[in-house]
Amino acid sequence: MRLLLIEDDPMIGKAVREGLRSAGFAVDWVVDGRSAEASLADPGYALALLDLGLPSQDGMQLLRKLRAGGATLPVLIASARDAVGDRIAGLNAGADDYVTKPFDLDELIARVHALLRRHAGAANPLQCYGALVLDPLQRRVTLRGTEVALSPREFASLEALMRRPGAVLSREQLEDAVYGWGDEVGSNAIEVHLHHLRRKLGAEAIRNVRGVGYRVSELT
Repeated sequence: MRLLLIEDDPMIGKAVREGLRSAGFAVDWVVDGRSAEASLADPGYALALLDLGLPSQDGMQLLRKLRAGGATLPVLIASARDAVGDRIAGLNAGADDYVTKPFDLDELIARVHALLRRHAGAANPLQCYGALVLDPLQRRVTLRGTEVALSPREFASLEALMRRPGAVLSREQLEDAVYGWGDEVGSNAIEVHLHHLRRKLGAEAIRNVRGVGYRVSELT
């Protein structure tokens, strides 16, 4: 799952990016409002983490533009502006959640998961499709009650497919979900991940829709 981190402080940005990557997310990081506005034109993001005190364009202005354009992308503000009025202004401008700096990284990641569940209309963090169960918080997958060990990329590929069970995702959509900027992506990287998933979950687990993409099957 691909997130956009909008943060101008290099120490905070690096720590948050690494923490989110360790939690299994693909993360793109920009450091100013103009770059963030250009990046948000990409529909491939699942959520944005937004600082407010940004160079070139204030985060609040950016958020208002985003909502005025009709975008429904979940936005989590992470800002040093800790006054009640600032938090109210951020939420009223269209933020889905607001945390103040300094924050606990584990709490931030938990809030990201909660927002993603809320946006998907799912109160339960578990993603279930037939006999296949994926737990994004514990980074665990079980098939018919038995845990299946997956690499981080395999897990991310399966998670992207299970977020839209039965839907066909193209190779490009899967790459966007699994890889962030700067990640090296081989020409057949997604195919390799899916091959390994089939080997571990069964040949019928991932179906290839010729010329279109891939979908997860409902296993019994």
